[in-house]
Amino acid sequence: MTTLICGSLAFDSIMSFEGRFSDQILPNQLHILNVSFLVPELRRDFGGCAGNIAYSLKLLGGHPLPMATVGPDGQAYVSRLRGLGIDTSLIREIPGSYTAQAMIMTDRDNNQITAFHPGAMTYANQQTVPRRGDVALGIVSPDGRSAMIEHAQQMADAGIRFVFDPGQGLPMFDGAELRTFVEQASWVTVNDYEGKVLCERTGWTLDEIARRVEGLVVTLGGQGCQMWSEGCGPVHLPAEKPTAIVDPTGCGDAWRGAFLYGLERGWPVEACARLGNRLGAIKIASAGPQNYQLPADFLQGQHGIPSL
Repeated sequence: MTTLICGSLAFDSIMSFEGRFSDQILPNQLHILNVSFLVPELRRDFGGCAGNIAYSLKLLGGHPLPMATVGPDGQAYVSRLRGLGIDTSLIREIPGSYTAQAMIMTDRDNNQITAFHPGAMTYANQQTVPRRGDVALGIVSPDGRSAMIEHAQQMADAGIRFVFDPGQGLPMFDGAELRTFVEQASWVTVNDYEGKVLCERTGWTLDEIARRVEGLVVTLGGQGCQMWSEGCGPVHLPAEKPTAIVDPTGCGDAWRGAFLYGLERGWPVEACARLGNRLGAIKIASAGPQNYQLPADFLQGQHGIPSL
């Protein structure tokens, strides 16, 4: 089975602030916010939700098919994915645009401030979900607004079961649009904050959302995640203890790649989510969203799968 991954490819400029944002941003001065952060460390990484999810899914031995748009400056990224053995046939170059760019600043408490330039991602709706016999699973992750709406509808029309993962794209949609996404999807994954916004805009509680899908997972960072399956729950799944906390960038995408790996193999939602927690703990111990590797015994004992 091949998993269609609809989302962005982006370059991440990642900066480390050695202090705390809360010490620099005064709540009673937000109306005249003017702050500057000294960031001694800076690096540029391959990122974007589609790229990050494809990386983690491929690392586990899955079959990702990213569908995304890049600018002419994105060819090195495409070549990298191809070198990893990832099918790049659905990545389209948009002339005259930059590949999407994310500027991410992390403080000592792993809080993040992000600025994002969509660039070529704006034209992602020019891509169409393919009708391929090997594609039976997908994910709609943060992308251009029109692309997310159209790709979800195209997957639903094609009978492709998919994960709705709105991420940072969630604020682009009103309640009616979000209700449609949920009704089209087979699974929904959000973090704690996104879950609250999703409930507020749809007018549904998490229990009500869970009754409309096969599985709902709310990730809680270092606290693990809450899971509803077939409308039952929530069940709390604790986080795995990482060997080090280095960089949270891309942890959510690593989690989602692991979740999709389990879905590819027909695992129960709980097993998929537990694997996500395990991979998130591996990722956070490495800098950058696509620089981590798996220990040789990572999958050993996970749903009876032998080690890689």
